[in-house]
This record gives sequence, C-alpha cells and structure tokens, in this order.
Amino acid sequence: MSLTAAPLVDSAGVCRLPTALAHPRVLHVIHGEHYAGAERVQDLLAGRLPLCGFDVGLACVKPGRFVGVFESREAPLYEVPMAGRMDLRAAASLASIVRRQGYRLLHTHTPRTAMVGAIASAMTGIPMVHHVHSPASRDSTHLVRNHVNAFVERASLCRASALIAVSQSLGRRIQHLARPDRPVAVVPNGVPPRPARRPRHAHETSWTLGTVALFRPRKGIEVLLESLAQLRAQGLLVRLRAVGGFETVEYERHVVRYAAELGVSDAVDWIGFTRNVDAELHRMDLFVLPSLFGEGLPMVVLEAMATGLPVVATEVEGIPEAVRDGVEGLLATPGDAASLSHAIGRIVRGEVSWTRLHAAAIQRHAQRFSDDAMAAGVAEVYRRVLGRGTSRLDGVADLPAGAPARYNA
Repeated sequence: MSLTAAPLVDSAGVCRLPTALAHPRVLHVIHGEHYAGAERVQDLLAGRLPLCGFDVGLACVKPGRFVGVFESREAPLYEVPMAGRMDLRAAASLASIVRRQGYRLLHTHTPRTAMVGAIASAMTGIPMVHHVHSPASRDSTHLVRNHVNAFVERASLCRASALIAVSQSLGRRIQHLARPDRPVAVVPNGVPPRPARRPRHAHETSWTLGTVALFRPRKGIEVLLESLAQLRAQGLLVRLRAVGGFETVEYERHVVRYAAELGVSDAVDWIGFTRNVDAELHRMDLFVLPSLFGEGLPMVVLEAMATGLPVVATEVEGIPEAVRDGVEGLLATPGDAASLSHAIGRIVRGEVSWTRLHAAAIQRHAQRFSDDAMAAGVAEVYRRVLGRGTSRLDGVADLPAGAPARYNA
C-alpha cells in the first residue's frame, strides 16, 4: 500500500482534525487503471464534495493512468493493488486505511471495488454507498465476464446502505438491486462550465467530426468509420478526429486496419489520450458518440454540450436524457451506420440549424448537468446514510423498487 498524499494525523497515526474543520471523511474505492468517464466523475467528486461538507480520499485497486493525471490533488490517494480479480487482500488494506485515517463511509464504483469494499465495510462497521456508472451485465462484449461482474456486484451489495445511478434509465435497470429501505438514488452526472466554442460561419464548407472515448468494441467506432465512408461517398467534406486510447493493442490494430479497408485512413486523425479534452472539443464541428450499449450518462457528451458543441449520438440508455432529439443534437439507431450518417448529414447539409443546437446545448448543460449539482446530490445521499439529513434536493430522485421512473425534461 502506498500513499501519495496524507491527511493530518496525530503521533499514533490516527486522523485528528480540529473539530471546527472536521468533515465526515469518505473513501472512494476505484479502479484507477484508465481515465475515462467514470474516473472523471470520481475526480470531480473528490474536488467538489469538500464544498458540500465531506472530505474525500481515493483508493485505487488497479493503479494506472488515473494516478498520474487526476486533478483533485488535495485528496489523499492510496494504492491498494489487487493481484487478480478475486484478490481479497485489498479489503484488509482498505480496512486499515479506514481505521487509521478516520473514514466514516466507503463509496464504491465498480463490481470489483464493491466486492472488496463490502468486506472492508463488514470489518470496520462503517456504511457503504455503491455508484453504478453503467450496467454490469452490459459492460463489454464478453458475455461470461459480464455475468460474473453482475453476480459479484449483486452479491456484494448486501452491505450497501444506498445505491446511486447516474441516469433514470440505469436506475430502472438496477431496480432489482433495490430494497424498500434502500431505493435507488438517481444523481445525474455533471461537468463544470466550459468556454463556448466559436460559432461556425456560413462560408465554412468542411466539417470535422469528433469523438472522444476509451475505444473498445461497445463504443461503436467501426460504425462511425462506416458512416464516415458513406458521407464522403456522398461528396460531403467531412473528416474524423478520434481522441482517446484503445483498450488493447490488438483492438487498435483491428480498427486501423478496418479504416484502411473502408478507404478512409487519410480522413481520420488518431489523436490518442489527452488531458486537454476541452481543446480537442474546440477543434470539432460536431461531436459524435456511436455507442452500441453500456452507457449510463456519458461524461464526454455533457462536456461537449457545455461548450455548445452539437451532439450526434445513438439512442442508448442514458444518452436521450441529456440530448433531446432535434433540440441539443440528433439521435441515431445503435449499430446502424446509415442511421448515423443520415443524422450527421442533416446537420452538415444545413437541414438542422447548427447555431440553434449550439445554443440549446449550452443551456441544457447549465440547467441540468453541472458538477456542483452532481456533488450536491451525492452529498445528500451521504447525509441520508449517516443520518444527518432527509431533505430532498433537485439533483436526487429516488426510484423505489417497482416504481416507474420519472425524468423532468
């Protein structure tokens, strides 16, 4: 176990903050292998929750890219690496951190972290909150792995005092995990405000389509490449800017080879991972997310909307809760290249006003999907668990087991 930042401790190694400064301390148990949407949520919460009265620590069970690039450097970061999927020794390390550093609550984010978090919760007697960012049963194209993850998550949640879903659609999907005394709390993802992208001028005829992702099969990049080929065959001046790394080297080779087979290699810029997503969004004219499945509420869609970048995305799970078809962007059928190219083409040809979508996207983000609202919603869940409050905030909507979901558009 290593610690890259330490809270104030006394000579015995126990957290002793002055009473006037002490906030309840929450330990977020995360993967840390990548830095994608869920990790962005964890990073933002670590920075914003202290403003809501909770101090946050981060414990990585698969220390990787997150350790080097996360922004909330005031949060202590602990490395408790798991040697394998079923390595339970990390639970003892977590329990030791909880006892020595005075944590009052565990917050887990994945099936694996729920497993070790549940054991640490039982060892220490402190409550646990579990955050569902995407459906465990539809997280990848590996069916056996999905079933195992779903089973591990379900078995581990017997210790969870509260469940958080990032969208109404995901809340409905995990309702079977809820109990009458533990409804699913829906806290939508949120991102900070962004400088608005400059307006497009009428004389501009070329278009840069952009996408940002940790590229893996469920993200649908092959469908986007097919759509790019179709649009160029129609004589439209479009190219693709693809930002992000690949899950594996083998998958990267497959995708690059497929782009060559489609004849669009010269129209694709592979940018790779970057910390400066904002700068990349400002180089795009349309943001495209061709996901096939497994999206809770994609952070990158919210980041695009915050800049006023119109979005073309597939109608997958939580995406329509952010992007209303024809208002902030356009929606397409998952896995259907013709549907995706048709939606993109409507904007490129001027059939749908880019300027109108631009203004609506900025407004939608400001009203519904700020990082402050996300942190306030999570903090309210903490207060309920710790018995410190029962008030209802606009950012929190409960989905009791069996109840229909409601979403105020």
